[in-house]
Amino acid sequence: MAVSISPTADLRAAFAGKRVLLTGHTGFKGSWLALWLAELGAEIYGLALPPPTAPSMFEACRVEAIVDHRIGDIRNADDVRRRFLEVRPDVVLHLAAQPIVRRSYADPIETMATNVMGTAHVLEAVRALDAACAVVVVSSDKCYENRSWVWGYRENDPMGGSDPYSASKGATELVTTSWRQSFFGPLSPVKLASGRAGNVIGGGDWADDRIIPDCIRSFARGERVELRNPAATRPWQHVLEPLGGYLLLAARLMGPEADRWCEGWNFGPAAQDVRSVSALVALAAREWGGSSDWTASPGRHPKEAAMLSLNCDKAIGELGWQPTWSCETMMRKTVQWFRAWHEGSADLRALTLAQIADFSDDAPWIETEPAHA
Repeated sequence: MAVSISPTADLRAAFAGKRVLLTGHTGFKGSWLALWLAELGAEIYGLALPPPTAPSMFEACRVEAIVDHRIGDIRNADDVRRRFLEVRPDVVLHLAAQPIVRRSYADPIETMATNVMGTAHVLEAVRALDAACAVVVVSSDKCYENRSWVWGYRENDPMGGSDPYSASKGATELVTTSWRQSFFGPLSPVKLASGRAGNVIGGGDWADDRIIPDCIRSFARGERVELRNPAATRPWQHVLEPLGGYLLLAARLMGPEADRWCEGWNFGPAAQDVRSVSALVALAAREWGGSSDWTASPGRHPKEAAMLSLNCDKAIGELGWQPTWSCETMMRKTVQWFRAWHEGSADLRALTLAQIADFSDDAPWIETEPAHA
């Protein structure tokens, strides 16, 4: 039976006053999501390792002031269990992960322990609560078995991964499906889904081996950008695109007919925004005001997929989500953020909140009127 859904989602009504446990809140995506949740009126409880970079989005935007901040390691089942029993959340957004492909080659055991067993620890902690809870496990476009197709991967395509990172994300999805089918069926108060995003871009990402942080560092020094795989294509999207998808998915899981949404969902960009690395660098340079010259990074590099994109028809047609910002808008917002940081010319938390407000105004599926207005 088809499910009728509202053309817009009132995220404020869904999250206001809800106890949200956010794993990975000290990271790039986690910090953006914490700020958005605070604007929606949620009570935010964090569990994460210390910020992974210096500088960090977490510190630059003073995220600790809006989160019940707790340092803990999802590889430690006792840490996770204690935090969940303490918070007893209404919503769990599981973002904590080892997110870097090249790092997975250097330490594959850490990657597997964090991404696979860490997810199992989170789901077991939810199970121990034996209470109503909406859970979104955040995965990656790299969870799919990559066959270098020119078309986007759909949610029912096989999981896989030839490198340790991709394999860990495929396994994360298998763990999530297993717990849902074994423990969180229709009679369970727990409603579990997963979200798979593309390559996210946005202000406040200082991670190594990420294209935009590498560009910003090179632009600021007046140097050419070194690229490992200039011809590789990726589904580039602003960080707010998938974060909005996770919030919408969690809201659906708290609403009527919640079991309908307990599946995996793709949140990627529009087809025209799947571009090569070199094209993205040219766009970033044009926004920054510098040269788009790049050079091939010397030496041998670990294998990475040459072609990758997501098909988001399911999220668009059934969930009500849709991509909002074009690649050009995404880059303009990202460079605006990094230039403000580079020049020390703005309150970065205020700038971030302004971009969240801009996105919410632009997204046709988000209801921006105050609840009960």
